[in-house]
Amino acid sequence: MTSSFAQALVDIVDDDRDVLGSLRFLLEAEGFEVRTFNSGADCLACPSGKSPDCFVIDYKMEGMNGLDLVRCLRMAGQYAPIVLITGYPDETIPTRALLDGVRHVVLKPHVDESLIAHVRSAIAEAAVKRG
Repeated sequence: MTSSFAQALVDIVDDDRDVLGSLRFLLEAEGFEVRTFNSGADCLACPSGKSPDCFVIDYKMEGMNGLDLVRCLRMAGQYAPIVLITGYPDETIPTRALLDGVRHVVLKPHVDESLIAHVRSAIAEAAVKRG
């Protein structure tokens, strides 16, 4: 882990508690600070405070899918980079995600293999944009 990622805050949104716990463990083991949410609505209701450096959002959730949440976050002024995870190999998801400004899509069950790299890349890209 490089020092530029130390204490970076990652918000994870997934309605599967087992996956949520696994992703939390994975990111915390890499030194990230993590907040978790069981739904898009819970994430949106989070009181303002420290803004996340990155979001990790599941695509398929009850109530509000991941791309709907992305749009709501952007409308609420949250512009942190987003890593979308999905267990559905629908070829249109990455294209739709890109249209919503999401450049990082990770397919389950390969999340462990590439999530850390995608989160680091997303945070680094955002840092370069802020300049």
